[in-house]
Amino acid sequence: MSKLEDNVNDILGIEKKEEKFSLKEFEQPAPVPKKIDETKDDIDNDYAHSRDNYYNLIDKGNEAIEGILDIAKEGQHPRAYEVAGQLIGQVAQTVDKLQDLQKKLKDLKELPKSANTNIKNALFVGSTNELQKMLNKKDDEKVIDGTTENKTD
Repeated sequence: MSKLEDNVNDILGIEKKEEKFSLKEFEQPAPVPKKIDETKDDIDNDYAHSRDNYYNLIDKGNEAIEGILDIAKEGQHPRAYEVAGQLIGQVAQTVDKLQDLQKKLKDLKELPKSANTNIKNALFVGSTNELQKMLNKKDDEKVIDGTTENKTD
């Protein structure tokens, strides 16, 4: 305290109290980073991480909604209700994103099963001379009883 504050406290008869606050009382614990599960592939790890983040955002959003609604009720100010409405909309969008994440994971897991293995368009990259050699080589080969023989032999 300054000298002026000490003098005023003496005149008013206020006892000098020294309150020491520790920063540890106000610090929040650092978030523990999630370890990557090596037994799962990247898709599963990314899904789990994204899902945890969405849940965290939804929880924080709900806490913020409760706080802003308390402020809006006390102050009865239209702007506070507007902010509360926007916050509710953002939390709802986060919930939709969580559902989209579920659908995307399902689609990714079903993709290999439903992939079409038929080749519809084949593209040859090379000169016409190389193409003719490749086609002539196929014409020269003859399949007899499951074995391949060349006509030039």
